[in-house]
Amino acid sequence: MAMAATAFDRSIELMSELIEKEDELREGPALGRLLEVLAERQRADLSELAPERQAELLGARAAAVLPGDRKLAELLGQGRALTVKYGIDPTGAEVHLGHAVPMILASRLQRMGHRVVFLVGDVTARIGDPSGRSAERPPLTAEDVTRNVATYREQVGPFFDFERAEFRFNSEWLGPLTLPDFLGVLSRLPASAALQREDFRTRLAEGSGLTLAELVYSVVMALDSVELVADIELGGLDQLLNLQMCRRVQTVHGQQPEVVLATGLIEGTDGTGAKMSKSKNNYVGLSFPAEEMFGRLMACADRLLPDYLRLLTELLDDEVELLLAQAADGRRHPMAVKTLLAAAVTAAVHGAPAALAARDAFRARFSQRRFSDAGPLPAVDAARHGGATPAELLVKVSGELPSLNQVRRVADAGGLKLVVERLDGGQHTVPLSRADADERLLVVLGAHELAGASAQRRVFLRCGRKVVELT
Repeated sequence: MAMAATAFDRSIELMSELIEKEDELREGPALGRLLEVLAERQRADLSELAPERQAELLGARAAAVLPGDRKLAELLGQGRALTVKYGIDPTGAEVHLGHAVPMILASRLQRMGHRVVFLVGDVTARIGDPSGRSAERPPLTAEDVTRNVATYREQVGPFFDFERAEFRFNSEWLGPLTLPDFLGVLSRLPASAALQREDFRTRLAEGSGLTLAELVYSVVMALDSVELVADIELGGLDQLLNLQMCRRVQTVHGQQPEVVLATGLIEGTDGTGAKMSKSKNNYVGLSFPAEEMFGRLMACADRLLPDYLRLLTELLDDEVELLLAQAADGRRHPMAVKTLLAAAVTAAVHGAPAALAARDAFRARFSQRRFSDAGPLPAVDAARHGGATPAELLVKVSGELPSLNQVRRVADAGGLKLVVERLDGGQHTVPLSRADADERLLVVLGAHELAGASAQRRVFLRCGRKVVELT
């Protein structure tokens, strides 16, 4: 097997080993090792992989492939450098994680040896993409576009090697485009191609307004594909109708129509169902500092975790499924999986050291809460019940842990701890093992010099999110 493929396969082997160890990720060195493997995978040369395997890596992150997976594999198997187009209209100054999903695919294609063009739609932005809009988009001026695009290259830099990738503006060819030439293109396209769009029909029926410029937006966008002679185009699923027009216009110009990889839309962090966007303040910007990026991801709705892991990280589907299964059956704390998500995304943009520092800062700020200030908690008289095991007490007292085995699994995952809070404000934790979970409580406390009551401290037994005070 070629070295490039071996490096990628080795990352799969290492990741599997690390995930199956079920080490604690919310603190300690285990998270750093996982990030190292993800970084190696993000750098891995994929050019020696078989075309079918390359297509699998791309298709796994695409919600739709046009005209199909087989055509994608055939194209990748041609043995030439393909031209890959990813365009973004600079309608705002910030690029966010919703844009990152196709950029991750672009990064993979670049590492497969293909020519990637990051295309800024400085002309199309002034028309306004009508996809998914219920009303006209406010027009942008040339000054708006210039201001918005000022930091784009820096923001998307973590996903592209611009020593090989191209950073282009579609004004290069749309600026000199003459009216006769454009009318010549329009004359070869039926009006029904635009008027049959459901979003357009809805707006017309509701009287929301639809400009002629919006009607031809997809044609203007398609001229970018013609100019670049694009073999593959990346975009969000909401762009699918525009992307189909790109294929159609290429055919009109005698070119082979591009293969389209349309990625799923990232839901905003608030979990309301709305697409991630700055206007709804449910976004994570690529320009965010590491701590803010990490914190926003830690605050995302829990139900978003599966999609975020699959679409925003280099984790493979099998790895994501294993992590989610561990969280579901108690072998790994759910917050540990969310910590991995936040750290993996932050590391991809800012580097692993910054991601680990952000994790530690987040933990120091939010996770080291004092249970003494949390209000009434279930309590156990340690002297009276010292002959019982921590596992037995937790199942009996908390009322929410279903079995002794559940407590043992949490202990194996690093989630069973003694938390000692001193009256002077200090706090420290004592990790407990599976053996500790099944040992008599007084023996466990004595081993850590915590047996007996003290006016200078309070001791809590924590199992995941469940907490019992030992009085």
